[in-house]
Amino acid sequence: MTSAVPPSSSASPSGHVRSRLVVPVLAFCGMVVAVMQTLVVPLLPHIPELTGASAGAAGWLVTVTLLTGAVFTPVLGRVGDLYGKRRVLLASLAVLTLGSVLCAVSSDIGVLITGRALQGTALAVIPLGISIIRDELPAERVVPSIALMSSTLGIGAAIGLPLAAVVTENFDWHTMFWASAALGLLDLLLVLSIVPESGVRSRGRFDVPGTLGLAAVLVGLLLAITQGSGWGWTSPLTLGLLGASVAVGLLWGRYELRTPSPIMDLRVSARPAVLLTNVAALLIGFSFYANSLVTAQLVQEPTSTGYGLGASIVVSGLALLPGGLAMVALSPVSARISATYGPRTALALAAVVMTAGYVVRFFTSHSLWLIVAGATVVACGTAIAYSALPVLVIRAVPVSETASANGLNTLMRSVGQAGCSAVVTAVLARVTFVADGRTAPTLHAYLLIFLIAAGAALAALVATLLLPPDRPGRGAPRGGEQPGGTVTVSPPTSAARGTA
Repeated sequence: MTSAVPPSSSASPSGHVRSRLVVPVLAFCGMVVAVMQTLVVPLLPHIPELTGASAGAAGWLVTVTLLTGAVFTPVLGRVGDLYGKRRVLLASLAVLTLGSVLCAVSSDIGVLITGRALQGTALAVIPLGISIIRDELPAERVVPSIALMSSTLGIGAAIGLPLAAVVTENFDWHTMFWASAALGLLDLLLVLSIVPESGVRSRGRFDVPGTLGLAAVLVGLLLAITQGSGWGWTSPLTLGLLGASVAVGLLWGRYELRTPSPIMDLRVSARPAVLLTNVAALLIGFSFYANSLVTAQLVQEPTSTGYGLGASIVVSGLALLPGGLAMVALSPVSARISATYGPRTALALAAVVMTAGYVVRFFTSHSLWLIVAGATVVACGTAIAYSALPVLVIRAVPVSETASANGLNTLMRSVGQAGCSAVVTAVLARVTFVADGRTAPTLHAYLLIFLIAAGAALAALVATLLLPPDRPGRGAPRGGEQPGGTVTVSPPTSAARGTA
């Protein structure tokens, strides 16, 4: 195996400054992408009157980003491993910007759905950024930098909701898409100016049949999960999609095991250290998303329900803001926990904190400040978990597969979120009563969701405890530290070397 040479110290003051800006730039890109995922949530109830579309069509503005994000995140991670992470990162940001512009210039639901699909592909920015950090930074900066980059998925979601709510309440709704286009363009310029191309490459060819098979499996599975409550969980369409996903998945898995350059290395993914980390990621994603979905709706429930606070869209969004800020503040702390005690210990602690947060939420759902406190505790646990997950992944995979492996881990979080959305929708739609002439979820519906989310966090704890024990003090591996895999090294281009 050939390994990348760790970056040397900067050769010039300007090179040193640029090397210090790599992580902030990548983190900013991650937060912008995460904001895009939740951008339209406050707008959804108004889309039918603004565009003339049905409520079902409006729901696709969220569903389509989930589908494209799920498909393209592991695929673009693999493309980055093969052809250059910075190159694919720039392409992802360009597509995000294009999608934002499409949404900004049109009120046609078809164009909006297309634009949102393009925005969803940019979710690959986060695993690509993690891979660049692993390849380019000195060993002592890798773990805290990865912690920040991974946490942007939660930070952006928590900050994006209140910002989108403020824009929806006070400006023309196209404004937030123009703003997202401007942020996407800014990201492109920053990456072009600051972020170096990694010299670490994986050998092989791009697996077109494997990519198509993976897309078919994910689209069928996620469509069934996200649309099952509307179609009916026992409807022929839902069951047909699930059955087709399983059948295609078996054929796809057989093909991937035989091809020399698979889109997803199933042998690596089946290692207990990788498999259990991805299971934990799915469960953590489920538990985290319940916090975001339920908080906004709970505080907006009318006072006639006997438990609702009748808050505005803006207030409901702001209720999540302290959690987002706490995730920012906890990022270096969680990195220190992973570096000192090991990422397995950090992930176990995160699951316990998230469970405790839902216990708080179960008993304090009548006061806005206590609701915010409980939501913030869950966000704190999420910050620690999202910081530990990629460190666990990169310790278990070859350096040449960092982007694709973290892409799969990010995908599992997205699948967990999709499953959570389906469960929350089903519970709130079924456990109802009539209040002031309208059907509304009962308080017990929300409490049941808290219990389910706490159960998911506890299941994540079990998966974490089954992982191989930590070796305290061992940082994230770089270059040749990780056995297995084949990499090639291009000539150094890092800003840390003072190059342009």
